[in-house]
Amino acid sequence: MVVRGGWAGHEPVACTEMFLDGLRDSGFEVQTFETLEVYEDASALARADLIVQCWTGGRLTAEQEHNLVERVRTGAGFAGWHGGIVATGFEAARYQFMVGGRFVCHPGGFVDYDVDIVAEHPIVSGVGGFSVHTEQYFCHTDPTLEVLATTTFTGDHGAPETAGAVIPVVWVRRFGQGRVFVSTLGHGPDDLAVPQVRTITERGLRWAAVRA
Repeated sequence: MVVRGGWAGHEPVACTEMFLDGLRDSGFEVQTFETLEVYEDASALARADLIVQCWTGGRLTAEQEHNLVERVRTGAGFAGWHGGIVATGFEAARYQFMVGGRFVCHPGGFVDYDVDIVAEHPIVSGVGGFSVHTEQYFCHTDPTLEVLATTTFTGDHGAPETAGAVIPVVWVRRFGQGRVFVSTLGHGPDDLAVPQVRTITERGLRWAAVRA
């Protein structure tokens, strides 16, 4: 199940389309939805082994939040990137708890920064540290996450308070019987096309789909 929409600046259709053929090649039957109302359909959620969400700025109703969180808790994977997963559902506390982090700001807009691989995990196996030119997401995150990649803020771009802050860029977590994969990289197709980003994202989607 691919749920996409929200703020058009993140190009949710173009971004998700980059990964659909790969999912099909891995044996998934892919269905796309361009409304959050699909989370009200318990039968549709029950059929989903993996829910890929790319929806920046969404607001979840109590029913949508409950159904989504419970489906992941009972075994579905939940995965996404950038604002489509960490800059949405701000009022939904159970959703925020499941995802494990929320977007706060990106000082300076598009800037150059380094991404450091900090764990041994199949998602980042063989991927070394790399540099990107995109938004550097400052997130508030759950301390229990399994963090796979981080970035260190310099305090530049009018945000001296961030100097030295090490912020997760890629993380995973087990949630009940489900798995959650989050990457803050992926403002648009160009970001997702960076080889390391694409590899991590493709692996992350597949990892999330395997029951814990």
